[in-house]
Amino acid sequence: MTSAEYSPAVLRTRPVATGHWRAFLAVAKHLNFRAAADELALTQSAVSRQIQALEEEVGVPLFLRHTRAVELTSAGAQLQRAVGPALERMDAAVRLVRQTAGRRSVAITTWASFASMWLIPRMEEFQRDNPGIDIRIDASDAQVDLDTSDVDLALRYAMPGGATQGGVRLFGEQLAVVASPWLLKSGKPLRTPADVAQFTLIEAGDAHRTHYLEYLSWRRWFDSRDLAKLQPQRWLYFNYAHQIVQAALAGQGLALARMPLIADALAAGDLVEVLPGHRIDSPLAYWLMVGPRSAQRPEIKAFCAWLQVQAEATRQAIGDVPDPDLNDNLDGA
Repeated sequence: MTSAEYSPAVLRTRPVATGHWRAFLAVAKHLNFRAAADELALTQSAVSRQIQALEEEVGVPLFLRHTRAVELTSAGAQLQRAVGPALERMDAAVRLVRQTAGRRSVAITTWASFASMWLIPRMEEFQRDNPGIDIRIDASDAQVDLDTSDVDLALRYAMPGGATQGGVRLFGEQLAVVASPWLLKSGKPLRTPADVAQFTLIEAGDAHRTHYLEYLSWRRWFDSRDLAKLQPQRWLYFNYAHQIVQAALAGQGLALARMPLIADALAAGDLVEVLPGHRIDSPLAYWLMVGPRSAQRPEIKAFCAWLQVQAEATRQAIGDVPDPDLNDNLDGA
């Protein structure tokens, strides 16, 4: 073909058939039409026709055809870099769908700190009792629409309202001042709220940027103790709740931590609650939301029932008494 045959006037915008791309990638890999035909179990002429049709669709030559060799043009090399990974991802997705077809599964969306600090440590029991159910956890801060996505359940952290309508309140929370046991052996007194100023205080770096994170801030704790002007020895900021607790476990300072997420660490003695009479309440709570298309599946009901047993244990551990008007259930859902 001559370059005139690829003038802009004949460029097309319709999608290119996937078979053309597979032929193109095979020829680009081998730089040989016969070897590409053998890989695809096609005749050499069939592969040649597919490449010719693809070049007509794209509007530029993709290969330079020499007497005994084939060479990618710059346009061909550009397409190889883009199309190769895309087809690999498509093939991987198809393999995954084939592998999971007919299997029972539960897909959960939640945020990373809750997944790592509360959900995952408890999962072994459910997996042991339900060996035939696969679990997929998508840990992301992005809120997934259960009406349109392929996710079955959402575990959310929010105030009561529109975002939690129809959901099950698992537990609320209080915030407690915690530290590692060996940090408390430093000799610094920690008997009154004002004594926290002698330590590094750990909190979320964006605690003062959003309205609801203000409820989790040391500044709110100071205000509630008439210590508005108090300044600590230093501040240590992190992006996520699990990082804040990890820093406290490592003895890097005092953390104002969410009780549901640290109940296990307190029970194990890895963290110690200091000033136990000085917790503060949070208006936020932890919720279970069930996708409308998933609620009737047996594996979803089994997981939700297990989850509520775990939530009850957490409520007992932190002394949470939920508002019965907010505690909907899944019966008949």
